[in-house]
Amino acid sequence: MGSQEDQADVERVLAGELSAFEGIVRKWQRPLVNLAYRFCHDRSRAEEMAQEAFLRAYRSLGQWRREAAFSTWLFALATNLYRNELRRIPIHSSPLENVAELRAASNPEVGYETAVRDRAVRRAVESLPEKYRSSLLLFYFHDMDVGCAARSLGLPEGTVKARLARGREMLASKLSRFWERPRVTHKEVS
Repeated sequence: MGSQEDQADVERVLAGELSAFEGIVRKWQRPLVNLAYRFCHDRSRAEEMAQEAFLRAYRSLGQWRREAAFSTWLFALATNLYRNELRRIPIHSSPLENVAELRAASNPEVGYETAVRDRAVRRAVESLPEKYRSSLLLFYFHDMDVGCAARSLGLPEGTVKARLARGREMLASKLSRFWERPRVTHKEVS
């Protein structure tokens, strides 16, 4: 379903056909839950936050200006809601073992190394200040371009570009040990 279908569904809802909102929810539920999860790291809370985002979107459909794609408007609404929700009720850390692990690769050593690296990246991203974290999440994990991320965050594109650059620098600093190659030394066999 593309942006024209989104617009048609919105028009039908605004015309009184409330069941058309079901198509919007079906299409955007997984992306909004995934976005919320990247903010709070709790699947149950992410589902509740996404449900609240849909409720707010439903109530605010008439405010969507057609210059921006519906998805941009929806993600901006959800991002603002999620940020406000986390300010209101901060994240409670849970042990990393409670987070679903990534699928292990067929080679156990590669799977372990990948899992360790992925955990380190996840922790590093989570430890960034919110303004850098939200820009990185939208750009890298939700495949938004700079313009779309900027609209979702309500910021100028230049600010998002600067935050992405600074966030990458911070991550590179935190994760430098994963990019260093160990030195191979050759010992002579007697």
